[in-house]
Amino acid sequence: MTIAALELLIFGLGGLVRAAGNAGHRLCLLTRDRSVYRHELARLPADALDIVDIDTLDTAACTAALRGVPDLGGLINATDTFGVPGADIAAALGLPGPDPAAVRLVRDKHRVRTVLSQRGLSRVRAVRVAPDPSAAPEVLRDIGLPAVLKDTAGTSSRGVWPVRDAPALHAALTAASRTPLKGDLLAETFLAGPVYSAETLSWDGHTRLLGVCSRQMSPEPAVREEAAAFPVALPAGGHARIETWVGTLLAAVGHDRGFAHVEFVLTGDGPELVEINRRIGGALVGEALSRRLGTNVQEAEIDTALGRRPPLLDAAPASGPASGFVLVYAPRAGTLAGWSGLDGLDTFPGAPRWYPTMAPGDRVEHLTDQRACTGILLTEGATAELALHRALSAAGSVHPVVEP
Repeated sequence: MTIAALELLIFGLGGLVRAAGNAGHRLCLLTRDRSVYRHELARLPADALDIVDIDTLDTAACTAALRGVPDLGGLINATDTFGVPGADIAAALGLPGPDPAAVRLVRDKHRVRTVLSQRGLSRVRAVRVAPDPSAAPEVLRDIGLPAVLKDTAGTSSRGVWPVRDAPALHAALTAASRTPLKGDLLAETFLAGPVYSAETLSWDGHTRLLGVCSRQMSPEPAVREEAAAFPVALPAGGHARIETWVGTLLAAVGHDRGFAHVEFVLTGDGPELVEINRRIGGALVGEALSRRLGTNVQEAEIDTALGRRPPLLDAAPASGPASGFVLVYAPRAGTLAGWSGLDGLDTFPGAPRWYPTMAPGDRVEHLTDQRACTGILLTEGATAELALHRALSAAGSVHPVVEP
C-alpha cells in the first residue's frame, strides 16, 4: 500500500519513511520544492521513497496526481499551510482523514477564540480588525493595551506584532498593511507569562498528553522562537491538569484524531491558549518526542493516516533522555557562506547534533522571524533543564557566516 504526504515539516521525513516501511507500506511525497527536505533526503537511499514534483498549492492538480497513485491507502497531512487542502483531498478521494470543517476552524485563530470563549474556555478578548492604521481606535476600545496583532492563519511566528503603547500600535498596523497575510488581522489580549506547548495524540475524543515542551522567545518586538526543551518537569498533578485542559480544548474545536501541538501561556491564572496546530510540533519537537518516548513517533502518523488507532496512545510511560535545542539565527541579511564552530561540537556534553535548515548559498532576508534560522542544535540530558543548558552552551560556539 502507498501512503502519500502532502508536504511535510522540514525534519521527520526519514522517520516517516522508516515507519511506512516497517508497516509494509511505501511513502510518496508530493512537494513543490524538494530542497526543503535536503538534510533528510541526503541521509536516505535514493530509492527510499517516491517523490512527485508538483505545485502543491494547486489542489486540483494534487488530487489528480493522487488518483494515479496505485494502491493509495492514506494521506498524511502534517503541516498548517496544507491542512485544509489536505483534508479536502482526503475527503474527495475517500481516504481516512479529519472533518474538513474542523480543520478550517482550527486554521482560523479568531474562530478558535470565539468557540472557546462561548464555552467559557478562554478569557482572551479578540476581534478582527483591518490591517490599516485607521484600526487603532478600534483596537484601543475593544482590546486595550498591551495587545497582540496577528495573522489569523499565520505560521512560524510570521505576521505577529506585540504592542505596548500607541506608537507601537500604529507601527504594527502600518507593518500589517504592507504584509501579505494568509488570513485576516486579529487583535487580542496580550498574555503575560512563559510560552509552552502541549504535545498530544488523540483518538476518537481521547487525548493523551505526551509531554510539555518549553519555548524561549526572543525579546520584543521580535517573536522568534529561540530555544526549547522537552519534557518540562511539572509539579505534582500538573501533567493531569494540563492533559484534561488541552483535551477539553481539542474536543471543543473538533480535533478528535491525530497529533496536536497546542501552544499556551502559563499565566498567573493558569494556562491560556495561544494557538492549536493539528500536527507534531515543528523544529525538532518530533525528534525530541521520539528520543523521550523510545519509539519512532512517525509510526503514529502512519496509523492515523490509515484510520487505525495508534498503539502510542497506550504505550508505557516515557523513560528516554530529555532534549534541548537552540535555533541558530543569521546575524544579518546576506548570503549564507557556512558556519564556524561545527567541528568543535563533539567536545560538548549531551551528544550535540546539528540539523541545518539552510545551505551555503541560501539568501537570508527576514531577520525578525524564523526564516532567518540557519540550523538547530540539539543535545540530550537527564532532564529538560540540563539538556537545554547543554544546548545553549554548545550553540554559543556556532556562528553563521553571512556575506553581503
